[in-house]
Amino acid sequence: MDARAFLEELRRQPSYQGQLTHIESLPSREASAGRLDAPLHPDLECALRERGLLPLYRHQAEAINALARGEHVVVATPAASGKSLCYAVPILQAMLEGSADRALLLYPTKALARDQLRALDALAPRGARIRSAIYDGDTPSEERARIRRSVRVILSNPDMLHVGILPNHRVWAQTLAGLRFVVLDEAHVYRGVFGSHVAGLVRRLRRLCARYGSNPQFILCSATIANPGDLAGRLAGLPFQEVTADGSPSGSKEFAFWNPPFRDDAKDHPMPQRKSPTGEVAQLMAGLVQREVRTMAFVRTRRMAELVYRSVRDLLRRESVALSQRVAPYRGTYLPEDRRRVERDLKSGRLLGVATTNALELGIDVGDLDASLLTGYPGSVASTWQQAGRSGRRGDASLALLVARDNPLDQYLMRHPDFFFGRSHEEARIAPENPYILAPHLLCAAYEAPLTAGDEALFGPSFPQRVAELVEAGLLRQGKGRWFLEPSVTYPAQDVSLRAASGQGYTVVESTTGRIMEAGIEESVAFAQLHPGAVYLHQGEPYMVADLDQPTRTAAVAATDAAYYTQARELADIRVLNTYKERQGPAGSRVFFGEVEVTSQVVAYKRLLHLTEQNLGEVPLDLPPHRFTTMALWFELPEETLEDILEARRDLAGGLHAAEHAAIGVLPLFALCDRNDIGGVSTPLHMDTGRPEVFIYDGYPGGVGITERGFDIIEELWESTLRAVSECPCRAGCPGCIQSPKCGNNNQPLDKAVAAAMLRGLLGRRDGL
Repeated sequence: MDARAFLEELRRQPSYQGQLTHIESLPSREASAGRLDAPLHPDLECALRERGLLPLYRHQAEAINALARGEHVVVATPAASGKSLCYAVPILQAMLEGSADRALLLYPTKALARDQLRALDALAPRGARIRSAIYDGDTPSEERARIRRSVRVILSNPDMLHVGILPNHRVWAQTLAGLRFVVLDEAHVYRGVFGSHVAGLVRRLRRLCARYGSNPQFILCSATIANPGDLAGRLAGLPFQEVTADGSPSGSKEFAFWNPPFRDDAKDHPMPQRKSPTGEVAQLMAGLVQREVRTMAFVRTRRMAELVYRSVRDLLRRESVALSQRVAPYRGTYLPEDRRRVERDLKSGRLLGVATTNALELGIDVGDLDASLLTGYPGSVASTWQQAGRSGRRGDASLALLVARDNPLDQYLMRHPDFFFGRSHEEARIAPENPYILAPHLLCAAYEAPLTAGDEALFGPSFPQRVAELVEAGLLRQGKGRWFLEPSVTYPAQDVSLRAASGQGYTVVESTTGRIMEAGIEESVAFAQLHPGAVYLHQGEPYMVADLDQPTRTAAVAATDAAYYTQARELADIRVLNTYKERQGPAGSRVFFGEVEVTSQVVAYKRLLHLTEQNLGEVPLDLPPHRFTTMALWFELPEETLEDILEARRDLAGGLHAAEHAAIGVLPLFALCDRNDIGGVSTPLHMDTGRPEVFIYDGYPGGVGITERGFDIIEELWESTLRAVSECPCRAGCPGCIQSPKCGNNNQPLDKAVAAAMLRGLLGRRDGL
């Protein structure tokens, strides 16, 4: 496609109001070749040459050489840089050499595993007897014994390793005994709660490998992040060689920032709102599909995927019914047959456009795409480049458009594109020592083989304390220097979800037929999206939630013709349990990091019209509170700033509340997280400290390192938050600076001017109110 011409055409449209705030022209790049220290097997070299994969890129050769030296390797290069060859070549080389080695390749999604199996089979030399197969929840039962017995390269996912392979390790003895390579692809996905669980899972795998006499090499592939070696080391508990110098070629790309204009009713409004990014993306996607530009639109939530799809379908239907049938939604909770149909149709070209969650962010081969639309900043530099890199993967020219949401983070980037294009990637953070995550994995490990004191070397220094707590809870018993599961604990893996800090997921069931529509939805998401009265979208069709049954973890839904969607409102309270770190800010303010108890409760929901987001009213809810212990940072105002606010009789509570909202919105610029991964509370008089406080907490039990990162860079966070607040053109505050759609207090009280004064005071600038 001619991306520049399309952008110029947008500028000429009557609806254009200056939405294009920045265009970054990224030039094409030539390949940089590398050299191997040792020759490849002749058959493998011939297969690579036939497919045009020689010479190898610089990073591919560097990784293969390090693996040949026996090192564990993490490769962190951009999307479409050929990372899979970094592990495919050593694995195929080992298989062709005739050894009895086995390999286990883990992917975060089933779709990616299927895609990589096709690529691996295509790369294998003709006539080579290298048996590869997928072993996951979709594998037919009659095939599983054959795979365990004779397949040497097994592709799976962490969930199946957790619940299906490790607990049944005795039937996997041959594979575990011969395991030479373990691959974790798309390792940047293993962050936060999911990554912390995977770290426990990898330690369980290493424990059983040692039991069966193997010591595999680990190969991790990741998008570009700031700390690939550190992340890999924390995931596997081993030292890694970093490979980060990308040698792959790339086509040119126009990367544009698009800021929706203010709504028509926003003129002279003290808190103006911008038009919905969902509607803007739908218009842009429809325009691209009309030009037969193959487009992928990324959205933040499952509901938004359905909304964008419905809007694009309706817009296209006005021009051509046939064209409206060439778009589809996609999300990870769809049933396997539905996901595969979309993937197949997209790759074949039958579909021209897909509205998707980040389930298609990863490197699944869906054919040649020309344009990527991003509905809001994905929450990290790494994810943004991953999504933008889904178009132009064959080296052709392409387009990426980031459509901003009306929040502090996105609006900050619209005003400061250099912050994005000129900065390094964030760090991916995990917390394997999180007691809410480590303890369940110790129970799983005890089921697999009794725990011993030697396991502390794998699970870390908190191992003795966690084991003692499990003994006290009646879940483990000690005997002859080992710890065994109590008989009442039958199969602990089935009660541990890798995607959440606690509990099994919820299932969505159609009330009239009993048909299971989606599964594995986290409890926090269920309370916010599957409460009674919620409108839940599934494959573009709206369903009304009739009942949320907590004991069975099911939500009963029925089809509805409601013209609105729903948004939950949640209240939170916080108590300080322990303070672990303390530091002083530039003006004598104090900043703390420690353990807190959060009580949250979904108390109501709004009904909002599609696209316009007009509020049709709020409905109260009666759901139980949810309490959990997590980690948080909190800070106090300098005495002089506090005195100025009180003497001027300004709104202290409104200023704290506004500063809290803005800081939470900006923190994802510095920590690899999503806005929904963190929460906040502010109060002019906190019961534990007796002072005004602003709290920002990790949204998961035990914490995953997000707010600890915020504590470490607090001055940078304050500075960026001040810019987000003071540079916003609104007068009294808006969603682009201090309002939050999730605020449990309906964004009351908020005071933009006082928040700016507080942030200046925190940075040592006493500019007055």
